[in-house]
Amino acid sequence: MNRLLLVIAAIFGACAQAEVIEADVCTYGGTSGGVAAAVQAARMGKHAVIAEPGRHLGGMTAGGLSAVDIGDPRTVGGIAREYFTRLVASYGKALEWDKPFESKGGGPATGGAYSIEPHVAERVFGEMVRGAKVAVHFNARLASVKKDGARITEFTTEDGTVFRAKMFIDTTYEGDLMAKAGVTFTTTREGNAKYGERYNGIYYDTKYQPRTNHLKPGPTGRVKGGQGVWDRDFPLDPFVVPGDQKSGLLPLMNAGEPGTVGEAAPGVQAYCFRLCLTTAADQLPIAPPPNYDPKHYELVARFIAECEAIGDEMDLRWFSKHDALPNEKWDFNTATFGGNLPGASWEWPEATYARREQIAKNHENYHRGLLHFLATDPRVPTKVREDMKRFGLPRDEFTDTGGWPHQLYIREARRMVSDLVLTEHHTFGREVAPHSVGLGSYGTDTHEIRRIVKDGVVIREGKTAGGRDGAPPYPIGYGAIVPKASECENLFVTFALSASHTAFSSIRMEPVFMVTSQSAATAAVIAIDEGVAVQAIDHAKLRARLLADGQVIDWPAR
Repeated sequence: MNRLLLVIAAIFGACAQAEVIEADVCTYGGTSGGVAAAVQAARMGKHAVIAEPGRHLGGMTAGGLSAVDIGDPRTVGGIAREYFTRLVASYGKALEWDKPFESKGGGPATGGAYSIEPHVAERVFGEMVRGAKVAVHFNARLASVKKDGARITEFTTEDGTVFRAKMFIDTTYEGDLMAKAGVTFTTTREGNAKYGERYNGIYYDTKYQPRTNHLKPGPTGRVKGGQGVWDRDFPLDPFVVPGDQKSGLLPLMNAGEPGTVGEAAPGVQAYCFRLCLTTAADQLPIAPPPNYDPKHYELVARFIAECEAIGDEMDLRWFSKHDALPNEKWDFNTATFGGNLPGASWEWPEATYARREQIAKNHENYHRGLLHFLATDPRVPTKVREDMKRFGLPRDEFTDTGGWPHQLYIREARRMVSDLVLTEHHTFGREVAPHSVGLGSYGTDTHEIRRIVKDGVVIREGKTAGGRDGAPPYPIGYGAIVPKASECENLFVTFALSASHTAFSSIRMEPVFMVTSQSAATAAVIAIDEGVAVQAIDHAKLRARLLADGQVIDWPAR
């Protein structure tokens, strides 16, 4: 009995000593959007704090996504514009915000606009939060949320710290606070019939059908029409013993039936690590994963054989589009067989923190193994092997994780379902969302959901990489960043916002995330001052303040 009393006393003692953080506005997630939100709230005179479950600020923008995709730079204003202006100024450069990007080499005029080093990106985020006197609390893993009716009163992290605020902004990629608060969300790719869309649900893009008549690329690695050599699909045999279905699927394949085009289906976009690699002499080696086995990459070897069979003179671009960064560094993206690991991301959105660590490690081990395979396997063309051997991990990036990025690229996780759901009709300009809080301008860019067998060969299901039929930039409506009033009246959700799977593939870009987050913080302050729910703010007042702060919420920009 005495021992039981001591345990109970210890528990109550620990609870009594738990730190309580109080603020006007609490931002959960120290991502790029989280920084923008907290800085805006502080600049409007409110006490703002950031609770970040990890150890770093900036999310993907400081986590390896160094060739930042955006769309049209004229759509970006406010803190996002300020941030990128400060970032490139550290290299003695200036950005032309009043001009659209120009296409280079036949590719889209949208990618790789802001080429920066990850550690510099994180430094600028830190300077901004310190300048705004925003306190950042790291390792704040969410454990529970308390509500009073439809209002969040506080949340508690795994270490017992309590965060209390009048307004909360969920700026995580996963929508973790939203989910804990009982807000409706989905991880399902809606069927096309649900919202009258074309690219949702199960989908097979004609551009990525397996074939052997691929065109030869130009100097930029793109063929006529803009498609890159990093996106080549061949009719590869998916079975361990070629032609023998009973022998089982090769590694890197997903089991499952092809399904019916347009039907609702589970699954989120493939994740990867966006690597920052260097050719500098003091580079760190890219070690293979434990228990590396080249048999795990048999499918890649078959891909190489098909490329050689049609006369491809392969180099490293066949396995990763890579964009030059300052100081002998490169941003490595993905490819048909690159950093993406289709299917491995499905569990992530609702996984525990411990399980997410395992999933991230699985992605890392796969990618390390692929790079080692490309550098060493005799089936890999000599040019590719020699090209791969030039690269290593930079010593001044991600120093607490040995040069490997600390942030997995979460392209999609939970998506809120609110009174306004943004769909293809909005991103393609057929409908206009009311009460704009920012503009989207990127194409319909969905990475593959599955790598499966269809008609006896390998195919990537769910991938799209197209435009929006020439539609101009489109408004992101206020209703998409607030939950239904009955579910929560003091919460904003700015990445895992309310959008269909296919619409989200356009909205998901980091500069847009920063824009919606600043707008959410502005609305949060107005809601506090007016004493109303976030769904009931004065939209005229919000609009006036957004414009005064340099946000771009109309097109053409005024």
